[in-house]
Amino acid sequence: MFRKKILELKRSIDQLNDDILIKNIENISELIHQRLSDNSGILYTIGNGGSAADAQHFVAELIIRFEKNRKSLPAIALTTDTSIITAAGNDLGFNKIFSRQLEGLLKKNDILFSFSTSGESKNVINAIEIAKEIGSTTISLTGETRSTIGDISDYSILCPSKKTDNIQTLHQVIYHYICEFIDFKLTK
Repeated sequence: MFRKKILELKRSIDQLNDDILIKNIENISELIHQRLSDNSGILYTIGNGGSAADAQHFVAELIIRFEKNRKSLPAIALTTDTSIITAAGNDLGFNKIFSRQLEGLLKKNDILFSFSTSGESKNVINAIEIAKEIGSTTISLTGETRSTIGDISDYSILCPSKKTDNIQTLHQVIYHYICEFIDFKLTK
């Protein structure tokens, strides 16, 4: 059974080796590098459940370090403030936990980076819609199935799997690559 699991994941990882997908990831990496390295924008991340953990993990790598010592980069995970999340959930409804935060924080040069395995999370969709109203750049990581989140984002990466755990693993591979790309650019 474990061997079957490894083979499933290997098939998904092998499908990441697609020229169009790789070019898309590299373009997104360059965009994030440019906005964060010159302090013209802040990267905000969002997601639910395991995707919330990935959003936080990505931000930690950007602020503290990935593999190389470099300056801290401006990034905030909107999944971490329990007082804001619970107040928004209680007073406005769970579908507004991210969009309400973005109303007060997001600026035009900022980036909203969304994680969603389903691509259909209403609170993420609402956040992307607010970001688009403000004029910020929106990037999403989803699964392989075409989704609302992927369709409305400026840039989207559809990971080649329909299985939540494989999608989350592929998301981690991708955001770690983005961190490595930024490390290389800032320390060469």
